[in-house]
Amino acid sequence: MGDKSVGVLRHSMRSYKAKSVTSIQLQPRERRETALGEAGHNVFNLAAEDVFIDLLTDSGTGAMSDEQWADVVRGDEAYAGSRSFERFHETVADVMGFDRVVPTHQGRGAENVLFGALLDDGDVVLNNTHFDTTRAHVTNQGATAVDCPAETDLTTDSVGTFAGNFSTDRGWDAVEEYGRDAVSAVVLTITNNSAAGQPVSMENIRETAAFATEIDATFVIDACRFAENAQFIKQRDPEYADTPLSEIAREQLRSADAITMSGKKDALANIGGFTAVRDAALFEQCKQRAILYEGFPTYGGLAGRDLEAMATGLREAVEPPYVAERIEQVATLGDLLRDRDIPIVTPTGGHAVYMDAAALFPDIPAEQFPGQRLVCELYREGGVRTVELGSFAFPGTDRPELVRLALPRRTYWREHLEHIAETAARVRDRRDEYTGLKIVWEPPMDELRHFSAELEPVA
Repeated sequence: MGDKSVGVLRHSMRSYKAKSVTSIQLQPRERRETALGEAGHNVFNLAAEDVFIDLLTDSGTGAMSDEQWADVVRGDEAYAGSRSFERFHETVADVMGFDRVVPTHQGRGAENVLFGALLDDGDVVLNNTHFDTTRAHVTNQGATAVDCPAETDLTTDSVGTFAGNFSTDRGWDAVEEYGRDAVSAVVLTITNNSAAGQPVSMENIRETAAFATEIDATFVIDACRFAENAQFIKQRDPEYADTPLSEIAREQLRSADAITMSGKKDALANIGGFTAVRDAALFEQCKQRAILYEGFPTYGGLAGRDLEAMATGLREAVEPPYVAERIEQVATLGDLLRDRDIPIVTPTGGHAVYMDAAALFPDIPAEQFPGQRLVCELYREGGVRTVELGSFAFPGTDRPELVRLALPRRTYWREHLEHIAETAARVRDRRDEYTGLKIVWEPPMDELRHFSAELEPVA
């Protein structure tokens, strides 16, 4: 009898191999402590060479494929009408279903282009949960950003199947408070980054689209992790269990009037983004705004090689083996942390594990930023850089004290995950030693203060 397992890929085995590597080094503890102090206890201010495992973001930090690197050579660098733009345009139309597309240098460029064309002073924008740059761009246009997340307690052990959903009940509450005419846009972020990377169901996408139509608001989807969200729908919604992933990915966006996209996430590129719209008049407005802020509408602040890499990445992102492995690796990190009694949001999301800093540090009050203290100690103990997404990153909100461990795509291996978990366990063992933090300097725009503010320990 032959071995029936021959030719069957173990689910936990990667379907790619390393072709190029970068050396990383765990700096001595003394060096890490000095670097943390010089950075003002803000890991955004650290030099990358002082970081061992970098989980600050999954945005533009992943490994591109050999086909994408080949695109770097193939790129057409014409200022206007390049063949690289044509290929990119065709890919967005095919994979995402939008024929009118404006490239930008990254996702926040797409937000600037779209919201600058769409919003006026006094408008209101509803979102399942605004992320930092999204909220900042809404506010920068003189509009008000209102979160309408599903009724989910992200500090519990299990938050449910589609905890990233938009709450239409909260949406109607906002309409009643601000007035129907004031709500100009309804945004759905898939997956919901600020809600622990939790997915949004297909049913909720349709329900939110219908809500936006009823109040005559533009329905926008932040699609930067559209492939990961599609994989969750395939896994968790029996209706889509046998539907090809690429069809689910496209179906999610069918009801949207516009999308914004960071190509640095599910387009698997190191730079790039775009906005795409249905309406011809809005498209012209976006193109003119792009000329002002990004570049000519067929390059949008990017080189032709970047457009090529992003086009290839969009197709690779909806390949089933890649997405399944992506989701599984995040879940594996979550399992390793839970095995060491580290409180995390479960089930894990698509791009990151979210640690519950308030549960880990119950004696540090929210006004002393327990999440930021956890970020600092993960770096001090093991050179692991993460990011706080609680009261430090989102002042004036009641968001839970979460710390995000965002895994770059196709970058780290099992041994790296085990180091992260062991580092967290050492922090857990020393938690009684830590005090909170206080801000000693912050920028004028507090919606983005966590990028550059400086802190020091509370005496």
